[in-house]
Parts: sequence; C-alpha cells; structure tokens
Amino acid sequence: EVQLVESGGGLVQPGGSLRLSCAASGFTFGSYVMSWVRQAPGKGPEWVAAISSGGGSTYYTRSVQGRFTISRGNAKNTVFLRMNSLKPEDTAVYYCNLNIPPRYIGSTYKAGMDYWGDGTLVTVSS
Repeated sequence: EVQLVESGGGLVQPGGSLRLSCAASGFTFGSYVMSWVRQAPGKGPEWVAAISSGGGSTYYTRSVQGRFTISRGNAKNTVFLRMNSLKPEDTAVYYCNLNIPPRYIGSTYKAGMDYWGDGTLVTVSS
C-alpha cells in the first residue's frame, strides 16, 4: 500500500525558512518522479515542484523558482522541499504527490494513479 507522510509545516514569519519532508513507502521509490503540490485557503491545487526519479532534474513553478529547492534521498525513501524567503502568499497546505503513469505489465493495461499524503500546513504570517 502506498503511503506518503508529510511533515515540517508550521508558522513562520515572512522571509523565514522551512523544510518539508515526505516519507514514502509501499512502492519502489527510486523509480518515480515525486512532486509537491499546494493548496491555499479558498483556492485550487497548485503544482509547486517536481524531481526526477534519480534526483538529477528538478522543476519549479515560476513563483517559487530561486526560493524553493526540491531534493530526495532514495536510500531513505524521502523527498524534501526546502523553502526560503517565504511570503504570505506561500501559505497553503503542502502535499506530497506520487503519479504513476498508465502502463502495460505484460499484456495487461494498468491505469495511471495519483497518490497523496494528508498534507502539512505552512502559514507565513507576522
């Protein structure tokens, strides 16, 4: 069973930093892209960052580029999001996401799946 457990959220002042962690289990962690997605109060989900299976490639939404860093530790099945220079508009629940694309296993088609943790709340306020 896939499990994603986020931690590290909290209340921080503008300009401060936090590091989020996502502990993953139940799948071959090192084989998949991992992402962070956030949802601000009253708004829809927003993709924030992604990292390739081996960690060599990272991708960010424009609003966090240069401030956030995604990384992963495949030995410990964990993905991180380091957030610096936080702004009030970064306030949101942050979710760890695993997307398994559709694929064939032998001749059997397997539909794609999205897995989510329960999220961790980040509040940026003075």
